[in-house]
Amino acid sequence: MKIECYKVIGLMSGTSLDGVDLAYITFEKKESWSYTIHNATTVPYSEKWKTRLQQAIHLPENELNALNEDFTAYLSEVIQRFLNKIAEIPGYQGIDFISSHGHTVLHQPEKGITLQIGNIPKLAILTQQTIICDFRVQDVLLGGQGAPLVPVGDQLLFQEYDYCLNMGGFANVSFKENKHRIAFDICPVNIVLNMLAERLGVPFDEGGKLAEKGILIPGLLQKLNALEFYKLSPPKSLGLEWVQTHIFPLLEKINERTEDILHTFTEHIAIQLANIFIQNASVLVTGGGAYNSYLLRRLKSHKNLNLILPSKEVIEYKEALVFGLLGVLKLRGEINCLASVTGAKSDHSSGVIFQV
Repeated sequence: MKIECYKVIGLMSGTSLDGVDLAYITFEKKESWSYTIHNATTVPYSEKWKTRLQQAIHLPENELNALNEDFTAYLSEVIQRFLNKIAEIPGYQGIDFISSHGHTVLHQPEKGITLQIGNIPKLAILTQQTIICDFRVQDVLLGGQGAPLVPVGDQLLFQEYDYCLNMGGFANVSFKENKHRIAFDICPVNIVLNMLAERLGVPFDEGGKLAEKGILIPGLLQKLNALEFYKLSPPKSLGLEWVQTHIFPLLEKINERTEDILHTFTEHIAIQLANIFIQNASVLVTGGGAYNSYLLRRLKSHKNLNLILPSKEVIEYKEALVFGLLGVLKLRGEINCLASVTGAKSDHSSGVIFQV
């Protein structure tokens, strides 16, 4: 049997603004897909880049275009440093392409709008590598949410679990129902928790220890759980705009200790997650939220679950891994975007290819 093999760099920048994730991966296709993560790293954003990306949603078109150019140049520098690093791995013989998510600055699928910066031909020119990117736009044009895109990776790489839960800026879930892959965003996670932790002088709430010290604010919890989004049926997705409109104003009105707000929002996340799963299910947990042991304990207090934490590389770089796979599927002209997940008119092979 012929073994098909691809050596890829998967690249991801998420809404939590932790930094740029890069993973050097080999994908092999026999009867099914397998992968090996050879090397992975996160390049943290400087305060300047964090601020620019946070404020991007408010920029006029000309300034947004300038940001896109600048961010593409920045990505090329990050990629070149990573290429130099992996070139020292014994047996390294180069890569086939780079598969990049870019960074989402606008996501309003109900208006037919989604924009990920860093997905322009300049990236191929600056890196002198084939780039496969811009995976969301086509899905939105086909009437889909343009998100989540990771579930096709769950289907092909992690099908042994009842659910795949990823907790980054937002929590999203993927599972099989009636022979179809279903997936959707559940609720905000680190995009809010990190903001609250920063008020307390730290970049994130390590292990949920700060939240655990707080006390519940029942009125706030009730208002959070009553938000209309949680009543909607999938497909559905969340973005920074939704958090700025519905979450931050609620938190700003509360004249309570930040620890108590953090405690209450963590409880809110645990409740929303628990509502999704059936009892005793196996749940693969990835993303930065997998390290929030207090949040995981609160989740298990609401629902008896078998929470499975995989290797550090998969916890931290699953999205970069899957975007690498999306690029492979695009190159092969195979489906990498599922209509059952996004609500698009049909399954399709999404993304664009820029060659040097």
